[in-house]
Amino acid sequence: MAMTSTDNLQITGGDPSLYNEDLAPIPPGKRSWGAFEIFNVWNNDIQSLFGYTLAASLFLSYGLNGWLTFAAIVLSGLIVMWLVNLSGRPSVRYGVPYAVMARASMGVRGARFPALVRGTVAIFWFGVQTYFASTAVALALRGIFGIEPGVTSFSLLGLGGIDWIAYVIVTVFQVGMFLKGIDWVGRFLNWAGPFVYVVMIALALAIWYRAGNALWPAMGTIFQGGEESGYSTLTGFIAVVGTMVAYFAAVVINFGDFSRFVKTEEQMRRGNFWGLPVSMAFFSLIALFITAGTVVLYGERLTDPTQIIARVDSLTLTLIAAVTFFAATVGINLVANFIPAAYDICNLSPSKISARTGGLITAAIAFIIGALWVSVISQIGIAKFVDTLGAILAPLYGILIADYYIVQKRQLDLSQLFSDQPSGRYFYQDGWNRNAIIAVGVAAVFSIATVWLPALAGLTGFGWLIGAALGGVIHIALAQR
Repeated sequence: MAMTSTDNLQITGGDPSLYNEDLAPIPPGKRSWGAFEIFNVWNNDIQSLFGYTLAASLFLSYGLNGWLTFAAIVLSGLIVMWLVNLSGRPSVRYGVPYAVMARASMGVRGARFPALVRGTVAIFWFGVQTYFASTAVALALRGIFGIEPGVTSFSLLGLGGIDWIAYVIVTVFQVGMFLKGIDWVGRFLNWAGPFVYVVMIALALAIWYRAGNALWPAMGTIFQGGEESGYSTLTGFIAVVGTMVAYFAAVVINFGDFSRFVKTEEQMRRGNFWGLPVSMAFFSLIALFITAGTVVLYGERLTDPTQIIARVDSLTLTLIAAVTFFAATVGINLVANFIPAAYDICNLSPSKISARTGGLITAAIAFIIGALWVSVISQIGIAKFVDTLGAILAPLYGILIADYYIVQKRQLDLSQLFSDQPSGRYFYQDGWNRNAIIAVGVAAVFSIATVWLPALAGLTGFGWLIGAALGGVIHIALAQR
């Protein structure tokens, strides 16, 4: 096994149970991403169907006036930017994904635990998001062939023939994009991010044209005063910030899966700045603008883009909207779910599972999950199961950050991250760092309680941050002991 300095990273081998070329560090000279690619990682996260609905709904849900809601969204963007700068920096420096970085704190074998938890969450949401992306394709197919919604001669698991065709198309597209490699994924994100913005701006201008001067009073009503919600100004502000931070929580922990492809840390920081607080603020204003327009045009506040399109009888608009929703949803699916799950599965057995194989395993399991979404999964309250797994991720993030910056003092031995020898620096006890496991268990009790205990329901958004902080503090205390 060979290793040079972090300026010219190269690991040429390692224990087969820990090493393959997909997990090995990427030298800076072989990286192709810059600030624009990172900017579009966040653009695609923000611009998904759920992201739009969330941004529009926040102006109506917590009793705040528009200015305070807008300030809370910007603040949450700054918080997430700070969090991902922390988790992304070590992967920029060492060129390895989250699954490998976790070995320093959890142990070379113990790191399979957070990878398994994160992978489980990612696979589930990959299947669900694939289904939602397929609804955009089905919308386009029905528009092209003039098929009314609900009209079908075939139905399986709650999906009609057009629905199944669309679902298969989206699955094949995502797998094909992944198999083409990270450069192709980057190109898709770079196309999808600006394209969605262009369409959203065009939609906002079209609504402005149709609504005329009546649009401004509608916006003023939203900005000047919130509706009755049961929240005080302070608790409403905190709730908005917590909700937005929680929305990005899944990507925060494994941001190293993307920052490892960036040439310099400065480019990563610049991409995070423009892609998080700036893009979040701009996109939220567009969502507010369009929502106010629906009040004027349709007499009600519509926060779901598909509901807006459904009010307009236009094949051209339907096709444009379908392509937009497809691009935005597939973009976030690749970023938040597909790529992280592929790496996490690969890390379970690197000698037998490559990242490509991990991606195929992810797609196969997720295909079943997405197909069952309408008829089975959405009916059985699976959300709490996934939220519980997500709550376990909170202390894992805190431990990752505390270990790298405090315990390891920002210095890692790359060769030891790929060594399964008992004398290895990160072997700990049988490959597991028991102190880190204890820290995860204790902190996770709190973060999981915010999911299940009604008394802590108000902390659900910030439960993730508090769980992360507890995990980090406990890990440092046990490490110093």
